[in-house]
Amino acid sequence: MAKKKFYVVWKGAKAGVFETWDECLRQVSGFDGALYKSFAGKEEAEKAFAENPWKHIGSVSAETKKSGRSDTPVGRPQMNSISVDAAWNTVSKDMEYQGVITATGEIIFHQGPYRDGTNNIGEFLGIVHGLAYLKQRGSSLPIYTDSKTAISWISRKKAKTKLEPTDHNKILFELLERAEKWLHENHWENPILKWHTDVWGEIPADFGRK
Repeated sequence: MAKKKFYVVWKGAKAGVFETWDECLRQVSGFDGALYKSFAGKEEAEKAFAENPWKHIGSVSAETKKSGRSDTPVGRPQMNSISVDAAWNTVSKDMEYQGVITATGEIIFHQGPYRDGTNNIGEFLGIVHGLAYLKQRGSSLPIYTDSKTAISWISRKKAKTKLEPTDHNKILFELLERAEKWLHENHWENPILKWHTDVWGEIPADFGRK
């Protein structure tokens, strides 16, 4: 069972310490320059709320800090967002994907593993899952992905995969059909943004298996 977390909002529609992600999301969604982070305990969260948020929030990757650059041509990621990523095992061909809160790395959804999949399919399904997740909450937060292919598939509302069907991946083709149907039947205002790994380091949703 996942441990309960507490969410500090220093800057948002309402500042304070909140006990659920949904409460936190209502305060920061659509709020320009929102500052927030999750903490493992209430006492820790209340202490952090009384302090400078930048003591707890890092807006630039360690890799960028190490390089000594204070800014880059692509700017800095919008921490008030969610990030998605997929992992594909080159040996077993298993695929899984997940979405996280960019600012905290907290997992908000995870699916898989699925047999006989591809990384691009996982990236595509992750974005659609993220869009549906945010739409249910009335949120227009951006979604980050490090996959140009998945972004192009979203713009076409079609997964242009060359994956061959097998006895094991029937569920993936059913999920793709449902995802494409969702894209055609729904409108969203969430920006889908490219995560610049070469500048910012690994996307927060990365599975850390490289």
